[in-house]
Amino acid sequence: MNDNYYMRLAMKQAKAAAKEGEVPIGAVIVKNGKVIARAHNRRNASKNAVGHAEVLAIQRACKKTGDWRLSGCTLYVTLEPCVMCLGACYNARLPRVVFGAYDLSGEGCVQLAEQIGTTLNHHLELCGGVEEEACSDMLTEFFKQKRQK
Repeated sequence: MNDNYYMRLAMKQAKAAAKEGEVPIGAVIVKNGKVIARAHNRRNASKNAVGHAEVLAIQRACKKTGDWRLSGCTLYVTLEPCVMCLGACYNARLPRVVFGAYDLSGEGCVQLAEQIGTTLNHHLELCGGVEEEACSDMLTEFFKQKRQK
């Protein structure tokens, strides 16, 4: 199994979010080749500003592992994480984050991670563009339908 396989699992979560009227962003966390957490955006349903897929997946993975440190895990998420989610990834000590679509709105974290990454005691590898077109198309279609309503 490779990054594309796990990203497709994250895309299933994103589709579940879209069915609930949430922005279609999904995430999975993998440790030793096994999915230990899955989540999708739930901001509207939870009435909670931090109900992002990444944060929810991190919470579930921490609960499952019994540790706030997610060393040895990889987070797969369909959209480039925002600054809040990047902070959660650093705090959870995730060594690697793989995302699908780049956030063209300017809210993504890649540039920020490059700036602050060398000043922190924890290194986080960011890998973007995995299944990028499919992830981007999901978001485009969701917002296109929202504008038509």
